[in-house]
Amino acid sequence: MRFVNPIPFVRDINRSKEFYQKRLGLRILEDFGNFVLFETGFAIHEGSSLEQTIWRRVSVAEEPYGRGNLLLYFEHEDIEAAFEKIAPHVELIHPIERQAWGQRVFRFYDPDRHAVEIGEPLSLGPSGNSQKS
Repeated sequence: MRFVNPIPFVRDINRSKEFYQKRLGLRILEDFGNFVLFETGFAIHEGSSLEQTIWRRVSVAEEPYGRGNLLLYFEHEDIEAAFEKIAPHVELIHPIERQAWGQRVFRFYDPDRHAVEIGEPLSLGPSGNSQKS
């Protein structure tokens, strides 16, 4: 077994698709209308259709899907350039900061209030896994 990817629920698939394409520069690998898979392996799914598929019902709530309990993590080779491109168009959680483990990151909310982190690349350990602690 291997983990593939999380799939955040989004209220408006077109708004979120445009956000991740335009703001983060992700390229679409597959677009199935209510499900979009980006080349990086990151994916989004329209919440109401996924609720119907999984739980056989759709919630009537209109609040954002983001609940402050999930962080979507991306890396960018040029953290300053990424910040300059993204920051004016999002609700920032905080600007670029150096974390306790030495990495510089900034965080913000996507259109569904999922927390997103952009960090400078981490060195990879012998297993190929990021050395973030």
